[in-house]
Amino acid sequence: MILHVVAVIITSIFMSLALSWLLNYATDNIHNKAMEEQAVSVGEHLSAKADGSLELDLPLDLLGLYSQAYGRYSYAVIDNQGRVLFSSLKDQTALFPADTESSDVEFLQHKRGDATVSGASVKKTVGDRTVWIQTGEDLANRDVLIDDIVADFYKNVGWITLPILLVLLIADIAIFRRALRPLWQASEIARNIGPTRTGLRLPTEEIPREVRPLVSAVNQALDRLEEGLRIQRDFTADAAHELRTPLSILRTRLDILKDEQTGQALRQDVDGMAHIISQLLDIAELDAFVVDPSEKADLRSVAAEVAEFVAPLALAQGKDVALLGAKEPVWVKGNPEMLSRAIRNLAENAINHTAPGTTVEFVVEEKGMVSVLDHGPGVAEGERKLIFQRFWRRDRRKAGSTGLGLSIVQRIAELHSATITLKTRHPTGACFSLEFIPLNS
Repeated sequence: MILHVVAVIITSIFMSLALSWLLNYATDNIHNKAMEEQAVSVGEHLSAKADGSLELDLPLDLLGLYSQAYGRYSYAVIDNQGRVLFSSLKDQTALFPADTESSDVEFLQHKRGDATVSGASVKKTVGDRTVWIQTGEDLANRDVLIDDIVADFYKNVGWITLPILLVLLIADIAIFRRALRPLWQASEIARNIGPTRTGLRLPTEEIPREVRPLVSAVNQALDRLEEGLRIQRDFTADAAHELRTPLSILRTRLDILKDEQTGQALRQDVDGMAHIISQLLDIAELDAFVVDPSEKADLRSVAAEVAEFVAPLALAQGKDVALLGAKEPVWVKGNPEMLSRAIRNLAENAINHTAPGTTVEFVVEEKGMVSVLDHGPGVAEGERKLIFQRFWRRDRRKAGSTGLGLSIVQRIAELHSATITLKTRHPTGACFSLEFIPLNS
């Protein structure tokens, strides 16, 4: 559009100049034609006498036109030797002293004092003599209408081209915006395409024909990406399912192992592997999960169930669990099972990091927020973005951590349009909060 504005400005300038040139050209043509016609008219009244000399008998209307009192038009008749035979000028001179033998009709211009005379020289044969009839007009006394048109063109006519081109520019911009509106709409759709909404495609019906191949190519690329994601999800889910059976068999065989100490250590390793497989299955399920808009859950009830579920784990490590906050049901939009998984992962993470002899707190607020608080070392400022990445761990040598729990929590939050926040407790500890969309009932 900027280039188009520049083009319109340049076009308006050149159009004005071109119109001015054309107007001057047309005016000169009219003037030259009039001068030629006057010369022919004067020549019609030129005749040869019996002695071979020439006689010019102009009617009264022509005499008035070429009178010195009028002073606008003048004429002169010159023979082939350059002698002036007849002239309307006081000094009986030629209008144009230039060579007039070059052509039958010639248009000339000559400076006479302060005046500029422009006219025509027409060749004519009268009897056996050849003469040139010159007629001219003093440009200082040109026709008032023609003079105004030429002199005041930009003031009276030329400015019209600019608003016409501005109207054209406004119309073009409106056409551009109308033509590009489908692209803007496609851009809005493209912004919503992501891992959770891989099935969205850009519309091609109203897209301008010139851009349609590009949009179709983007849609085909999205089809290939969706297929690749589906294969990846299926592989993760299938691998996790296939590993469950051998782990169950391995756990059964460990139960009959005679060396109890070795069996206990191996069972812990198997439990850790089973935990990883369970989280991988959760990730595979979340990648394909879609929240039903009509679903709702009691956040307080879900938090109470999770607190009850993780209490034995916390007590076994010398830690306590407390449920605080709302006493009445807190209804939010969401799937109860998914909300339970998110809170459970936060709870397990808190239990693993809180110090012995402290309490992991579940706080449910009526505005649809649940917080899990611990008394652990907290999270450094530089690690706050890293902790939600899959398989990220601060200390990879530490057993019992997979680095998947918080990524599962973030994924569930995204599916429910919820927000997850992290705050540091004082003197030590961390507070993870999930805020869901509350319902009135």
